[in-house]
Amino acid sequence: MSEIHPAAKLRLDRVRKSFGDRVVLDDVTLDVGAHEVVCLIGASGSGKSTLLRCVNLLEPIDDGSIWLDGVDIAEPGHDPDPVRRRVGMVFQSYNLFPHMSVLRNITLAPVKVLKRPRAEAEQNAHELLGRFGLEDKAGAFTDQLSGGQQQRVAIVRALAMQPEIMLLDEVTAALDPVLVGEVLNVIRDMRGLGMTMVLATHEMGFAREISDRVCFLHQGRVVEQGPPEQMFSAPERPETRDFLARVIASGRL
Repeated sequence: MSEIHPAAKLRLDRVRKSFGDRVVLDDVTLDVGAHEVVCLIGASGSGKSTLLRCVNLLEPIDDGSIWLDGVDIAEPGHDPDPVRRRVGMVFQSYNLFPHMSVLRNITLAPVKVLKRPRAEAEQNAHELLGRFGLEDKAGAFTDQLSGGQQQRVAIVRALAMQPEIMLLDEVTAALDPVLVGEVLNVIRDMRGLGMTMVLATHEMGFAREISDRVCFLHQGRVVEQGPPEQMFSAPERPETRDFLARVIASGRL
C-alpha cells in the first residue's frame, strides 16, 4: 500500500467498493490538497456519489485506504464520528428537520456534538446566515423556504461544524434551474474563503469555473484528471471526449 503524499489533505488509495456483484469504485486513487477544489464529473452511475459517501464513512470500502492528514480513516473499527466533525457533507436532498426553525437546524449539532454554548452557536449561525443572504430566515421553518434557500441552509448547517473539508453531492440536482445560481454562489463564496472541497456535479460550466482540478469517472474508475481548461478543451482519453461531446450536444456546456 502506497504512502500518503505529504502535500495531500485527503487521499484515496486504490479504493474498491462493490454492492453485491456490481463494482462501483474500482481501484480509485485520488489526492486532494489543502484549500483545493476538486470536481468529480461523469455519467450517472459512474461512482461519484459513492466516492463521497466512502470518504464520509457512510459506506465501508472493500479494499484500499482513505487517508485524512496521514491517518487511514477507513481502517476497520475506526470511529467515524470524529471524521464527520472534520468532513462536512451536503446531499442532493436537504435533510433538514422540518419541525425545527432554520436557526435550530444549524445550531443543533454544534451544541450537541461539539458542546458549544448555545449563545456562541447561535451567534455563529447568524453570522453564516448573514454571509449567505439568509439572515431574515433564521426563525423560518423549512416549508416556508424555497428549494434554493433550503439547500443554502443545508450548506450553512454543514459549515457551522467548522469542517476542514466539504463534500458536495450534486447539491443543485433537485433544484429548479432558476434556483441553481443562488446555491452555486454560496459555493463560490466557500472557495473564496479557502475551503477544501470535493464536488460531484453535472454543472459542467460551473465545474470549469470553480475547480482547481477536474476528475472524470467512468465505470467506477478515475479515467482522467487535470486542470479544468485541459479537461474541457483538450481531454486525452476517448471516454472523456465522448462524455463531453454528449454534454455539449445536450447544451450543458
